[in-house]
Amino acid sequence: MEVSLLGTIVALSVAIFLILKKYSPAYGMLFGAAVGGLIGGLTLTDTVSVMIQGAQGIMPAVLRICAAGVLAGMLIESGAATRIANTIIEKLGDRFALLAIGVSVTILTAVGVFVDISVITVAPVALTIAQRLGYRRLSVLLMMIGCGHAGNICSANPNSIAIADAFDLSLTSVMLAGVIPAMTGIAFCWALSAYLNTKGEPDVVNSNQASAGSEGELPGFFAAIIGPVTAISLLALRPMAEINIDPLIALPVGGIVGSIAMGHFNQIRHYSTQGLTRMGPVCIMLLGTGALSGIITVSTLRTDLLALIEALSLPSYVLAPVSGALMSFATASTTAGAAVAANVFGDSLLELGVGGLAAGAMIHSGATVLGDMPHGSFFHSSAGAVDMQITERLRVLPYEIAVGAVLAFTSTLIFGVLSIF
Repeated sequence: MEVSLLGTIVALSVAIFLILKKYSPAYGMLFGAAVGGLIGGLTLTDTVSVMIQGAQGIMPAVLRICAAGVLAGMLIESGAATRIANTIIEKLGDRFALLAIGVSVTILTAVGVFVDISVITVAPVALTIAQRLGYRRLSVLLMMIGCGHAGNICSANPNSIAIADAFDLSLTSVMLAGVIPAMTGIAFCWALSAYLNTKGEPDVVNSNQASAGSEGELPGFFAAIIGPVTAISLLALRPMAEINIDPLIALPVGGIVGSIAMGHFNQIRHYSTQGLTRMGPVCIMLLGTGALSGIITVSTLRTDLLALIEALSLPSYVLAPVSGALMSFATASTTAGAAVAANVFGDSLLELGVGGLAAGAMIHSGATVLGDMPHGSFFHSSAGAVDMQITERLRVLPYEIAVGAVLAFTSTLIFGVLSIF
C-alpha cells in the first residue's frame, strides 16, 4: 500500500482547512487522513486499516500522557505553578524582569505544565510588571512564548513523551537533550525581547490589562516544587543508576508526593480529575495525529523529502528538523508535529545512520519553529492571555518563529553537524 504525494498534500491541506474552520483538530486530522488516503490511491478498507495502525502506534504515548495528568493537575489546581512563577519573578527583581518572566515560564513548562497554561499562569504577574516598568505587550508575550518553547523541549510534557516512545528512549534523555538548545533560545529571546521593547510604536500595558491577581492560599515554594522534583528524580534513575521507572509511574507519583507535601492529601482525587480533564483533549488530538501519521507513513512523502535533500546536497540529518517543522506547521501544534514527524520519519532517520537521541532532539526542536500558526489553539490562547487582538498577535509570530529557528539550529549544530552525542 502506498499513498501518492498528491494524497499526502490533500490530507494535510484538508486537516489545516478544517482546523482553521474551528473544527476539532482530532476530527480535522481524521477527516484529512481519510480523504488523503482515498485520493492517494488506497481503497476505503485500506485507508481505514492504515489510519487504525497509525493510531495504535501512538497509544503508549497516550497512556503516559494520561498518567501525567496527576502531576499537571496538582501543579495547576493547588497553586503550586503560580507560587513557583511568582517566587522566580520576585527573586530576580526589576533589573532582570524580562528574564524573570521568561525563566518562570520555562521552569513551569519544564516541570510538566503545558506551555499554554504556563503562559496564562504567568501573564497576570507579567502584565503588572510590564505596566510598572513600561514594557510593551509584544515584548512580554514574545518572552513568555519563546521561553515556553525552550522549556518545552526539555520537559516531561506530551511532546517529549511522544518522542521518547517513537525512538524507544528514556524520557530523561530526551529532556536533557533539549537543555543546551533551550539555554541558547532563552538568551536569544531575552536579547530580542529587550531590543523590541525599545522599537516601534508605544504599546505599554495599561491598568485595565494588568492585574496582579490574588495569591490566596498558595503553598510555600519548597512544598510547591517537591512534586516535580520527585518525578524528575525518579525518571533520572534510568540514566544514573540503570533503574528504569517508566513515566507512567514516575509522573503520577510526583503528583501524589507533591499533594502530600502541601498537606493536600484529600485533594488528590480532585487534582487527578482536573489533570485528566486537561490532558483529555491532547490525548484525543494525538489519536487523530496517529491516524494522519499512518497515512503519511505509507506515502511517498518520506522518499520525496529525502530526494529533495539529496538534490540540494544537504546532509541526511537535515530531515529531522525539517520534518518536525513541516508537521508542526500542518497541525499547528508542537506536540502533534513532534509525534507525527517522529513516527513517520523516525525509521528513515535511523536507517540513514542518525542516532535515535540525535534524531529525536532535532525533530523536537524543529517542531517549535512553526507550531504556533493561527489555525492552532495556542495562537489564540496566548493572545487572550495578554488581551491582544488577532492583528496584534500576528506581529509577534515572526519573532517567535525566529526563536524556534534558533532552538532548531542549536540542536542541529550539536546533534547533526558536530555529532557530540
